[in-house]
Amino acid sequence: MNIKLSQKQIGRRITGLRKMKGLSQEELAKSVKISRPSLAQIELGNRSVNILELQRLSMVLGFSLDDFMSEDFSAVQNIEGKAETKTKKAVERISVPTLQVNKFKNVLLYILERCAGKPNVGETVLYKLLYFSDFNYYELYEEHLTGAKYRKLPYGPVPQKLDTILNQMIDKGQLQRVKTDYCGFPQTRYLPLVKAELTGLKASEKEIIDRVIEQLSDWSAAAISNYSHKDMPWLASKEGEEINYELAFYRDAPYSVRNYGDESEEQ
Repeated sequence: MNIKLSQKQIGRRITGLRKMKGLSQEELAKSVKISRPSLAQIELGNRSVNILELQRLSMVLGFSLDDFMSEDFSAVQNIEGKAETKTKKAVERISVPTLQVNKFKNVLLYILERCAGKPNVGETVLYKLLYFSDFNYYELYEEHLTGAKYRKLPYGPVPQKLDTILNQMIDKGQLQRVKTDYCGFPQTRYLPLVKAELTGLKASEKEIIDRVIEQLSDWSAAAISNYSHKDMPWLASKEGEEINYELAFYRDAPYSVRNYGDESEEQ
């Protein structure tokens, strides 16, 4: 039996099919001849789909329109057994990030090497530099940089297990924690006591980190927190919960770091 679906229901079904097929938003958008931002808005339920677009989506994603519009439609059942290798690829693409502790420590040390001397760079700014490095790299390359998981907290995204890592580095003489005042407010700062080992970083990874540092490291804690609060991964997450890296693909300017070609919305 067919039912009238809301835009959000249609968006969720298309998202599920795309991920099960192992396609990125960019790949699917190109296949159905719409812009990546248009597809992102469709998947979010903020944009309607016309019949021609739905027909093209059905051909690429392999569903019948009758099945798609039915109440008991399931993306998993729809393609089960048809594309096992693509399903495996999709699972890899949306897999839970795995923290690479040593790499995370060296990224942290590298950021501090470049920024610890700036009076504005306390914990709040440091957390945001780590967050934008990780999420910008994921949006651009669809691979994890450090594999750190971030939680949505009132002051912005915060890496999980960071306190444990920082304490380990302090105990090993790699970092020093300093309590200071900045502009009349208490501030916690970290000073690097050893050099970062950069041999484990790809050139592309260091380039992303450098870009983030150049763009954001001079911002105040309040400014960079406000900026992070308007980034789609933070906006679309629930308070206290983990921020999904896949949400980086829903970014718009000025947050998106990827060139998606024709960004204009179809009228």
